[in-house]
Amino acid sequence: MLLGYEGEIYIFDWFRIHYIENPGMAFGMVLNGIYGKLILTIFRIIVVGWGVYYINSLIKEKTFPTGLLICFGLIIGGALGNIIDSTFYGNRLFYGEVVDMLSFPFFTVDLPNWLSFLDADDNGFTFFAPIFNIADSGIFVGIASLLLFYRKYFK
Repeated sequence: MLLGYEGEIYIFDWFRIHYIENPGMAFGMVLNGIYGKLILTIFRIIVVGWGVYYINSLIKEKTFPTGLLICFGLIIGGALGNIIDSTFYGNRLFYGEVVDMLSFPFFTVDLPNWLSFLDADDNGFTFFAPIFNIADSGIFVGIASLLLFYRKYFK
């Protein structure tokens, strides 16, 4: 089965391949205005440039563990993947969208009326509803690993 635009393939009940184009950043948040997307893309490029410079300086010092460098590599690699998408995947350079495709809606429950603000579409509350991509996963795993295992290096 081929996946077309806005299509969805059910792998399991709790795992789906769902094609969606994200015009902004995490969770679909966008910077409004005519230059919002351009500012976001340029900011991403600057942060990745700084990250590459910082990793290079850590490698020269040879005082940090390999795992720390792997965490930074995951973050930089994920950011580069999203930059490539947002730079070239669209009608104009630097105004593109990031393709997200992984969905893990583990379960959906009906909530009482007093919690209705959590129901986005009145179909119930879906636990872990975000749709993301492999690059986002690399960024998340890198940041989570930094916070869990290597925070003592950042005082």
